[in-house]
Amino acid sequence: MKYVIVLGDGMADLPIEGLQGMTPLEYAKTPCMDCLAAAGEIGTAHTIPEGMAPGSDTANLSVLGYDPKTYYSGRSPLEALSIGVDMKPTDVSLRCNLVTLTEEEGKFEDKRILDHSSGEISTEDAAILLDAVKKGLETEVYKFYAGTSYRHLLIWQQGQVVELAQPHDVLGQTIGQHLPKDQALRDMMEKSYGILVNHPINLERKERGLNPANSCWFWGAGTRPSLSPFEERTGLKGAMVSAVDLLKGIAVGASMKTIIVDGANGGLHTNYRGKAQAAVDVLTKENYDFVYVHVEAPDEMGHQGSVEKKVQAIEFLDGQVIAPIKEGLEQAGEAFRILVMPDHPTPICIRTHTGDDVPYLLYDSTAPQQNTWKYNEKEAAASGRHISRGCEMIDYLIQN
Repeated sequence: MKYVIVLGDGMADLPIEGLQGMTPLEYAKTPCMDCLAAAGEIGTAHTIPEGMAPGSDTANLSVLGYDPKTYYSGRSPLEALSIGVDMKPTDVSLRCNLVTLTEEEGKFEDKRILDHSSGEISTEDAAILLDAVKKGLETEVYKFYAGTSYRHLLIWQQGQVVELAQPHDVLGQTIGQHLPKDQALRDMMEKSYGILVNHPINLERKERGLNPANSCWFWGAGTRPSLSPFEERTGLKGAMVSAVDLLKGIAVGASMKTIIVDGANGGLHTNYRGKAQAAVDVLTKENYDFVYVHVEAPDEMGHQGSVEKKVQAIEFLDGQVIAPIKEGLEQAGEAFRILVMPDHPTPICIRTHTGDDVPYLLYDSTAPQQNTWKYNEKEAAASGRHISRGCEMIDYLIQN
C-alpha cells in the first residue's frame, strides 16, 4: 500500500457572499476531489492544539503526526533546518520576511504593512535585497540567511525567544504597536527600511507596478527543534514535496527525503504538475511508502484577500496535483490511500489563519465506496466524523 497526503495550505474558508454564499472550496470546480470523496470518506479534523497559535508550523507538524505540544520549538528553527543552518543550542532563529510597508514621510512606526510577501517576490531578487541587508546590518551576534521568495532567516546568537507579531496577522495596520519590544531587533527593522526603500530592484518593481520589498520583518522565534524520525514513528519510508522552507525543514528534522521540484515557488503559478510527477515517481520508482505533497498557493491567496485567485489555486490543486497523482498510481498498478486536507483555514475576510476545524477526505483505492457527498467544509461537517487531535490523523490514514 502507498500512502499520500496532499495538503492544500489554508484551503479552508468561510462562506463568501460574492460566491453565492459558498466557500472557495465549495465554489471551485474540483471534479477529482469530489470523485474521491464520493468513493471515500469525508469529515473534519482539529489540527491546532488548544492554546497554540494557528499556523502552518503547528498544523503541518500535527498532520504529520508530531504533537505540537511536544515537538514545537518555533517556526523559524524548522526553516533553518531546510536552509542548512547548524543551530547551536543557545541560538535563536527568527523568520525574516521581506515585506511591503507604506512609504510616506514620517516616523517608521507610523507606517502600515501592505503585503507580507512583497508581491511574492522572486527568490533571485530577494537574495540580492537580503545581501544588501546583510552588508548593512550583520554582526557576530546577528546572521542573515537567504531562503525562498520573501521567506528568510535571522540567527541571533545566545538570543531570547521573544514574542513577535506575524506580519500576515497585521496587514493594513499601523506597525508601531506590532514592532519588537527588543530594541536591537526593532532598530534592525527600521534600518532595513533605509537600506531597501531606494534599492534599484525596488525602484524597478515600483515602475512595473509591483510591491517593493522595502523592509525586514522578524517573527517566529524559536530554538533548535528535535523531531524523531518519521520512519521510526510510522514504519513508512517518507518523502516531502514542497516549495517552502518550513515544510522542507520539517522533513529534514523528521529524516524524510526532501524533493526539490524545478519551478515550484510557493505561489499561485507554481509547478503543480511537476510536484505531482515527483510524488508518483518517488512512490513507484524509488520504493518509498509515503509522500506528503504540500501546496502553498491557497494560503497565499487567502492572505492576499483574493477570492478569485484562491478559487483558482484550489482548482489547480485538484486538476494538476491530485488528479495526476491518482492517475499515475493507478497506471502503475499501485494500491494506495490518499488523504486530502488543509492544515488550517485562511479565511479571505480576515486574511490570516484561524484554528477552526478543517475538512478532510480519505480515499482507499482497494475499498471504494458509493456516496453522494462532495468535498467541502459544509458537507464534511455534516458527515459527523471528527478527528479531535490532528496529530492522530496520520495513524488514521495508515491503520484505518
